[in-house]
Amino acid sequence: MKNIVFFFALLITTCASAQKNIYENIRFDALSQDHEVLAIVPFIAHLELKEAVDQNDLKVLAEKEGYAVQNALETYFSKRKKRKKFNVDFQNITNTNAILSQNNIDYNNIDTYTTQELCKILEVDGIISGNLNLNILLSEGVPTDFSILDYFSGDANYGRIGVKVSDGDTGKLLWKFENAITKKTGKNTTELIDKMMKTASRKFPYDKDKKRDRN
Repeated sequence: MKNIVFFFALLITTCASAQKNIYENIRFDALSQDHEVLAIVPFIAHLELKEAVDQNDLKVLAEKEGYAVQNALETYFSKRKKRKKFNVDFQNITNTNAILSQNNIDYNNIDTYTTQELCKILEVDGIISGNLNLNILLSEGVPTDFSILDYFSGDANYGRIGVKVSDGDTGKLLWKFENAITKKTGKNTTELIDKMMKTASRKFPYDKDKKRDRN
């Protein structure tokens, strides 16, 4: 009985936390009314691994994690787009990365460009980007063994991720969702993004159902 009570308490706390971690611009409808295509760019990853890693190797690993999130987000949006869940399209990330490369933009310097500059180069209406802070290599998977005591010892905490959508014309932040990364949020990058975005799905501003709720 105690375990059941604890489970529901944890579930309620998780849901409440998810709501607090979502931001939406009060002028979202006005700023995004002409949006048709969004581009997903590589996420900027910050790694603080427990094992010692050469700085050059660390940069390579961080880049790998950043691209893994970009790929996982495209997979998530593509699946839901097939079910006509969104009122915008998403640029193919292969095209996105190719166009960026043609303009001498890569993982190492993309954060020096403004949202407006990137949108103009990519010919899209908005950018989906974000940051990733990790103490493990999420793309390679997380330990599958689990103990409730891990929550109290801190061993279940692997970092944090933030996903944001920015307007191409003004550069303003339109929407942002932050989420802790733990053993319960997914065993790898794809599963993490899938679970995370499903948690925020009814709050994702381009969701057609959410659009109807506004009206």
